[in-house]
Order: sequence, then C-alpha cells, then structure tokens
Amino acid sequence: MFLKNCWYVAALKQELIDGRLLSRRLLGEHVLLFRGDSGQVFALNDRCPHRGALLSRGRLEGDAVRCMYHGIKFDGSGKCVQIPGQELIPPKLRVPHYPVIERGPFIWVWMGEAAKADPAHLVDLPYLHEPQWRGIPAYLHYDANYLLIVDNLSDFAHLAFVHTRTLGGSEEYAYVSKPTAIERLERGFRVERWHLNSDAPPFHQKVIQDKAAKVDRRNIATMLVPGIFTMETLFAPAGQGAQAGNVAGAREYRNCQFMTPETERTTHFFWSYLNNFEGEDNTISHSLLNSLIEGFMEDKAIIERQQVTLEEDPGFQPLAILADAPLVHFRRTLGKLIDAEQTPGA
Repeated sequence: MFLKNCWYVAALKQELIDGRLLSRRLLGEHVLLFRGDSGQVFALNDRCPHRGALLSRGRLEGDAVRCMYHGIKFDGSGKCVQIPGQELIPPKLRVPHYPVIERGPFIWVWMGEAAKADPAHLVDLPYLHEPQWRGIPAYLHYDANYLLIVDNLSDFAHLAFVHTRTLGGSEEYAYVSKPTAIERLERGFRVERWHLNSDAPPFHQKVIQDKAAKVDRRNIATMLVPGIFTMETLFAPAGQGAQAGNVAGAREYRNCQFMTPETERTTHFFWSYLNNFEGEDNTISHSLLNSLIEGFMEDKAIIERQQVTLEEDPGFQPLAILADAPLVHFRRTLGKLIDAEQTPGA
C-alpha cells in the first residue's frame, strides 16, 4: 500500500551518465530512466507493449529508446514512433510514462496520476543546490519495508546506543537531552533537540581540529510524507549562548535522506550529507560520507532483522514508548492520505 500521488527520488543524477538505460523498480513497478541527447530525463514503464521485452535492454537513440527484440522505437513520452517494416502505427501501441523533475543531485518521479504531478508539491531543499553547501550524494539498498527506515529516522532515542561510536556520541545523549520542540505538521512532523556541554560525536571530531572541545549541539529534524527526512545540525562552542542565538564559530550540517519503496519489503535509500565549512578538496565531504555509511550500516543490520522478525510473526504488535510520538503521528498521517487516495470520489 503506497501513496502514489507524490514525488519520490528515483535515481541519483550521476546514475544517468554516458547514455545509461537505468532499470529500477519503484512502488512495485518496473521503470526505465534515461537522459536523452537533448539532456532531458525521461521515465517510462520498463516493458515493451508488443511482447513484454525490457526496454532497459534496448538502445538509446536521441530522446527515444528502441526495443531490441523487434526494433520498435518509443519516444520519451512513450509514443511509438517507428515499427520496422510497418508504416501504420496503432495508437494503443505506447508505453506508460511518468513525470520527472531533476533537482540538485536527484531525479524525482511521480508514480501516480500524471495530471496531478505539480512541481510545486516537490519539497524545496535549497541547500542541495546552493554553492556554500558541499556534500556527496549516495545510495543504499535495504531489504526492509521503507516505513521501518522512516521509524528509525523519526526518533533520536536510538542515536546514543546504536551510534555511540559513530553518529550519536555517548549514551548521555539519551538520558540528558530532551526535545525542546515537537511540532505536528500537516504532512509530517518537526522535532528540535539540544544537547549542551557535551563531547562532539566521532563523525564531527574527525573533521575539526580541537577534538576535545565541548560543544552545544542542536538537531532540528523534519520528516515529511512519503519519506523525506531532513536534519539541520549545529555544533557551537559550549557555553557561548547558542540557544539564545549566538552561533559565532559554529559548524553546521544539512542531512537529506529519501526513502523510496522498491517493493513491500525492499527500499531504495538516497541521501546527501552537506556541510558549509570545507575547502575545495572535498576532504570533509568524503569523511562525512564514510561516517554516514558506517552509521547507516549499524541501522541497516537492525532494520533488516526487524523485517525478518515481522515476517516470521505477522501478529507481532510493537508497544510504544514516549519517544515514539512523532513516528506514530507520521504513520497516521500517511495512512489517512493513502486511504483518501484509494477511496473513489475522495
């Protein structure tokens, strides 16, 4: 059960170089993504309507793709433009296509009703294309339902225990820091959390000179339907009044993560972790990429095992704690939107 009338990240921009025909399953559907000679990106159903051959095993020709089973050619809108040896082209011989937006390092696809694909509904994340923010976009594949990843990102409680030596820092983060603001949004939630006079977590220590300096740490996390997570992180010198607005000398990060269902039990996970203080050599971005991968692999082991547990015991009902309030709100919000989308006349 997926929400279809919304934008999902389908690919990294770098995955469509050199005329590649990228086959990717999205929300259970097989999709072909490619960049034509004009530079425009197209998304088609990855199936020739003639005999069901994969178009991704075809040949790119300009802004069109030719099926290499019988040579039938389709343009970027899915319209058949050539049948070798046949002048008459049946109007029904066409491939379903999906609206596409290229924004920053990501390719977004609308899997629902094309007429409702409004670019204004795409979440605006300016730091993905503003030059002062530097980062390296990346991809992971999860053998787990995307909502388990959403749940994981929706709580800060696990940071101190799962990521003690990577992203979270000491276990003190769980006992001492508490949300200073929890805001329920129309399509998700926003949580702000401070941790004062603390040691910098390992990923931050790696990219600063004074690794022993105490910091005041702020995280502002937002999770939006269908699975768009952002976190604004700030590390300021401890005790200088960052909570009151004095952020002189602070280091900042922007964490952008996107969960796109592949199937009911597998997920495409895209992200970019950006900073605004590195030089031209990308050293800090590469360090942050390695740290994030290390941290995500810690999550991945837990989440993929959760998937197995739920499949082994479909009757298992998780019991909530206070830290689960944001993720419970998100799931209810998403469920209502899916119900409305699938109810005729809604």
